[in-house]
Amino acid sequence: MAGPLTDAELPGLWLGRVERPGIGPAVVTLRDGVVTDITAPEAPTCRDVLELDDPAAHVRTAPGEALGPLADIGPGTGEGALRFLAPCDLQPVKACGVTFARSMVERVIEEKAAGDPEKAQEIRARIADRIGASLDQIEAGSERAAQVKAELIALGLWSQYLEVGIGPDAEVFSKAQALSSVGWGADVGLHPVSRWNNPEPEIVLAVNSRGRILGATLGNDVNLRDVEGRSALLLSKAKDNNGSCAIGPMIRLFDAGFSLDDVRRAELDMTVTGEDGYVLHGQSSMREISRDPETLVGQTIGRHHQYPDGFMLFLGTLFAPTEDRDQPGQGFTHHLGDVVSISSPGLGTLTNTVRLSTECPEWTFGTAALMRNLAARNLI
Repeated sequence: MAGPLTDAELPGLWLGRVERPGIGPAVVTLRDGVVTDITAPEAPTCRDVLELDDPAAHVRTAPGEALGPLADIGPGTGEGALRFLAPCDLQPVKACGVTFARSMVERVIEEKAAGDPEKAQEIRARIADRIGASLDQIEAGSERAAQVKAELIALGLWSQYLEVGIGPDAEVFSKAQALSSVGWGADVGLHPVSRWNNPEPEIVLAVNSRGRILGATLGNDVNLRDVEGRSALLLSKAKDNNGSCAIGPMIRLFDAGFSLDDVRRAELDMTVTGEDGYVLHGQSSMREISRDPETLVGQTIGRHHQYPDGFMLFLGTLFAPTEDRDQPGQGFTHHLGDVVSISSPGLGTLTNTVRLSTECPEWTFGTAALMRNLAARNLI
């Protein structure tokens, strides 16, 4: 399994979490390539670090305990081994859907095909020539967006996805509960009812309770295309299952060398490698997003809705695989054992292995367990 960060990425200012055997979750950073525990009573969780007036200064200067070189932290399968956790804890995980106009069309197709990949291929072919390049660099709510919407409606493809994709209001949904996300090296889960599914490579923002965007990381918003395609009301069933939310490897905090503008320019690469030798390559470019990240944060938090522990926000993806994997016309779907690697320069690589959600470890360590653990360690 490829490591989470390259040598070129190590100089960034990193905030993450690891599980220390016999101790519990620890807040960590990287110092000269060494994973360093900076858990302290003044900031015992990643949530608490992000609530500080100057999180970056705290991470740079906090006393720490060296745990070992980054390369020595593996998936955590061995007894006594450190393992990466998702780099968030008390924050709920929110996600923005249909933020790229090109992927919006795929959501429309999913809905009209009602989860049938063969019917989806027929619809895709019918609209390709009519819409085509008009989806590039489109801005939600613009006159051009209204024209594209009219074109799709003329083709008999009106959909609620058109409203959130290119209308004034973004789709923001609850992806995962606090502490339920998995980190680098963990298994990601597919609900066993799904037969048509795919990874979704995304950038995830770390936002505190005051709405300040403080850093970014990578995420896999595992997607069940057939379940959501049958009905948008099945979104929760499609999106929130054991292991269905992967975040990591660590949050890169904004500083002089990395900012929100770098997020706006980010390019994501993804590779899916099957046990059968199948390989899929995919990309997602933040330059093509239809809504600015600050706009998406502003539609999530404000006078209308507060998040006292802050939140993590998936920004959506351009990636929607259409190539056939098994049979002509069936499109792409996961096989169990697929290894998914999502990478972006400056943010590292998030790598996970695909299992059924019923085969992934059960989620048992919730907020009450974390509070008891921190209390027993005299951290709260």
